[in-house]
Amino acid sequence: MGTVAVTRLGVVEYREALRLQEILAEARRRETTGDLVLLLQHPPTVTLGRGGGSEDILAPRELLCQKGIAVHETDRGGRATYHGPGQLVVYPIFRLPDGNAHVHAWRLEETVIRLLAGFGLRPRRLKGHPGVWVDEKKIAAIGIAVSQGVTTHGLALNVDPLMEHFQVIVPCGIADKGVTSMRVELGRAVDFAAVEEGLLKSFAGVFDVKLVEDYERPLPLKPGLAGGSAVEFLLEALGLNTVCQSAGCPNIGECFAHGTATFMILGSRCTRGCRFCAVEKGTPSPPDRTEPRRVALAAAQLGLRHVVITSVTRDDLSDGGAGHFVATVLAVRELLPRATVEVLVPDFRGSLAALEKMIAVSPEIFNHNLETVPRLYPQVRPGADYQRSLGVLAFAHKARLVTKSGLMLGLGETQEEVLRTMRDLRRAGCQILTLGQYLQPTSHHLEVAEYLAPEKFRDYQQAGKALGFSAVIAGPFVRSSYHAAQVQAEYQP
Repeated sequence: MGTVAVTRLGVVEYREALRLQEILAEARRRETTGDLVLLLQHPPTVTLGRGGGSEDILAPRELLCQKGIAVHETDRGGRATYHGPGQLVVYPIFRLPDGNAHVHAWRLEETVIRLLAGFGLRPRRLKGHPGVWVDEKKIAAIGIAVSQGVTTHGLALNVDPLMEHFQVIVPCGIADKGVTSMRVELGRAVDFAAVEEGLLKSFAGVFDVKLVEDYERPLPLKPGLAGGSAVEFLLEALGLNTVCQSAGCPNIGECFAHGTATFMILGSRCTRGCRFCAVEKGTPSPPDRTEPRRVALAAAQLGLRHVVITSVTRDDLSDGGAGHFVATVLAVRELLPRATVEVLVPDFRGSLAALEKMIAVSPEIFNHNLETVPRLYPQVRPGADYQRSLGVLAFAHKARLVTKSGLMLGLGETQEEVLRTMRDLRRAGCQILTLGQYLQPTSHHLEVAEYLAPEKFRDYQQAGKALGFSAVIAGPFVRSSYHAAQVQAEYQP
């Protein structure tokens, strides 16, 4: 007998529940969580399955809007269904050992049948029509989706919903059948909590599992409930990398506690051997086509207003990974249309075609770090080129993008070299500059040549403003993405 975690979520907006299911299903595929069941209700919502159903909506969209009924498409089976308060929705996130979706659906039906029989009703299956029926009226809808052996969606049981809302659709596309509820069939009010408990007992018996209440696994995906652990769980669940973790950023605790992170795409291995950077070097894996969607899911679940996307350097790819950047930006904008996007890109070996791909998606901030002064490039950034990096920023500036760059200090540069580099950045059109203290990640990396006093950072900040930078962020622990959302919000071209 296996163990299944149960989490009661209350009332959850349908799209939010979809994102949560996607995240938990990905975690289940990656074995970072076990089988689990979500219990919830939705606000008034009409959903359309893979079978279509637009023609089954009987009311104009304007009327639905007036009634507060949302309409959403989904990847589950079936056609038009209604969800709303008073309806118990059950989403099992299960790995199917035999991959048999039909058996899974049968078990969900059996769970409802046993529950309703316990209330004195006579539920049954209706040949050719998934779900559970009382006479010729549907009382529970079943619709599941299976991807890579893991289920999402599940069942919706009409306990005591507002029945008039079902009149705006042809439920499940079946015009000659009715819809009913437990309240209608029993002729009395029904204790919703008692139905929940009865369904869980029935579920445990049908699926032969032990159910354990678990308020910790899905809920920390919401920022603020568990601080930094919320972000860590989300990243692990979705199999995502962050520069915060990979580069050993000193601000990781602060940023994770505030529910934010800088996503690092295209894997965790870099094709270059920069001697200041803690990111793993070596032969990378091919780009994962599912990664853009996973980044977008994480950004949406964290509720980010400003999404920062960076990557390892991928000299092995013909476009340096620009196409993957573009796919990620577009995926984020699909789920978070009101968020701004900042890209922190490599130099793409100076490829104009790669840069044009990036410019075409118009990120709100285009960031490329110089990292250090030109004299130190051979020892700090072997494989990079100072003039090429300036050219990347200049190209983006000419395309009317807001450009940003960053420098690490304490590697042996002189004050005059720093000021000269700042002037070079301004001539390239760079508008935002970050200045931070280099910290040696491990004994195998470059040693720190100097620890700058806080007053020195203030001097550089004032010098940067005098040179015409619109924003200069300087301090010992400042990194390229530090407080990026605030900087973007306050930036004035």
